Amino acid sequence: MRVTFLGTGSAMPVPDRVQTGLLVEGGPDDADDAGPLLVDCGSGVLHRLSRTAVGYEGVSTVLLTHLHLDHVSDLLPLVKARWLAGEEHLEVVGPAGTKALLDASFEAYAYLDGRIDLRVREIGETGRDGTEEVAGFDVSSFETRHSVRCFAYRFDDRFVFSGDTEAFEGLANFADGSRVLAHDCSFPDEVDVSNHPTPTQLGEALAGRDVGRVYLTHLYPHTEGKHREMLDAVERAGFDGDVRFARDGLRFEV
Repeated sequence: MRVTFLGTGSAMPVPDRVQTGLLVEGGPDDADDAGPLLVDCGSGVLHRLSRTAVGYEGVSTVLLTHLHLDHVSDLLPLVKARWLAGEEHLEVVGPAGTKALLDASFEAYAYLDGRIDLRVREIGETGRDGTEEVAGFDVSSFETRHSVRCFAYRFDDRFVFSGDTEAFEGLANFADGSRVLAHDCSFPDEVDVSNHPTPTQLGEALAGRDVGRVYLTHLYPHTEGKHREMLDAVERAGFDGDVRFARDGLRFEV
C-alpha cells in the first residue's frame, strides 16, 4: 500500500500546504483491484492530484471523513475535471449527509448534473471488527470527536487516518497495532482548542499504544516554526514511538 499526502493543511491557508487530501494506492500485499482511492478532497487537492502519476483521471472513488468545507471543496471540481477528461464514473463514499450535499451542489450547478455516472454510498461506524469494501480496500470506520459527524478510517488493518478529531482513548485503541497513523494535530499546546488535539493531548492518548509511525497533519498556521517543540511534547506526554510531520507530496509505503 502506498499513501501520498496531497494536502496537510487546514481551513486557514499557508503557501506550502493545501487542504486535506490523501491518495491511497494498492501495493504487492493488496488485492489486484485495490485503489487508487482519494480520501477527502479539500481546496487545492485537485491540483496536487494532477501532479501524481494517477491524476484525477485515475481516481474513480472518493472517501470522505466528514463534510466540512476544507475536506470537500474540490469535490465538484473533481466531477467537472473527470467529465472534461472523458471519464464516465465516480463513486463518493461518506457519512450520512453526503448525498444531500451533492444533490444541493448539482442544484446550484445544474449543467454538471448527469455528466458522469455519479454513485453515492453513505456508511456508518463499523469498528475494528467490521469493514466496508471501498475501491478494493477493506475499510473499518470509527466515529471521532469533532463538531460534525466524522470518521477515522483503517485501511486493510495497516494504515489509519484520524480525520478531524480530538485525541481520545477510543480512537487510540482503534489505531492500536497499525503500521502508520496519520493524526490531526492542528495546534501547539498553547492554543486552547476543542474538536482538534494539541500534541500533549495526542501523546497522552497514544501512550502505551503499538503504532509503528505517527504523522501529524491538518496543520494550522499556528504550528509554523513550532514543529520541534510539538514533537517533544508528544514524547513527554508518554508516546515513545516514531512521530513525524506530514507535508504535501510526502509518499510512504505501508
